[in-house]
Amino acid sequence: MKFYLGTHEITWLSQTSVPLFISEKRLEKRKGLPESVGSWALDSGGFSQLSMYSSWPKGSDKVYVEHIKRYQNEIGNLEWVAPQDWMCEPFMVAKTGLTVYQHQLKTVQNFMDLKSLDGGIPFIPVIQGYSLSDYLRCINIYTRYRICLIGKVGIGSICRRQGTNEALTIIQEIRRKLPYAKLHIFGAKITGLNKFKNLIDSSDSMAWSFAARRDVPLMGHTHKNCANCLEYALNWYYSITGEQKRVIYAVR
Repeated sequence: MKFYLGTHEITWLSQTSVPLFISEKRLEKRKGLPESVGSWALDSGGFSQLSMYSSWPKGSDKVYVEHIKRYQNEIGNLEWVAPQDWMCEPFMVAKTGLTVYQHQLKTVQNFMDLKSLDGGIPFIPVIQGYSLSDYLRCINIYTRYRICLIGKVGIGSICRRQGTNEALTIIQEIRRKLPYAKLHIFGAKITGLNKFKNLIDSSDSMAWSFAARRDVPLMGHTHKNCANCLEYALNWYYSITGEQKRVIYAVR
């Protein structure tokens, strides 16, 4: 399983070669961008967008595509891109005033719109839902539009339930339905990974930052806590993946 270290610190793109997962919200207004030394993936920032504004603004798909082209040219090594999907947790559906089904239709439509704007950008389809039947319905929507769910496929709206048997059942069934997909779980938690890491191909997490806020700083570090600290994040990353440590280009 490939693990992407989630971060809000975009300078890390030029400081470490471990795979990174970064939100469009952190990049979109930056005048200067770092050149990456490793692979990374882009999140659309959909959770923040819908939480604050309940929708995506008209024409945002075109703006998103233009931003991504810039990231490809200036940062480089962009592996894949999440669409502007619509999360389906009950509080999010209540926020938008729409139904889970409508969120799913909007998610699939956005994926198709983005691909039509630029087929060369590696957008991935995301399966959205909340109950098992929701996720299976979303798969059927993609099928209805003749979209083959092979290659990288995201599973959304499950991060808060990853330690539950319900989440495990959902992922098991999606794996059964999509045996050739490379499944990605957004916002992975360790309790969840322990249950289903053998069923998925990749995941991402920023849990290290939340833990760092509660921990004392690493020895020799003078900041209040290590919530923005590359060395802390990498130590956490290697403790999760068990990989051999790579070169750290900068740690503070």
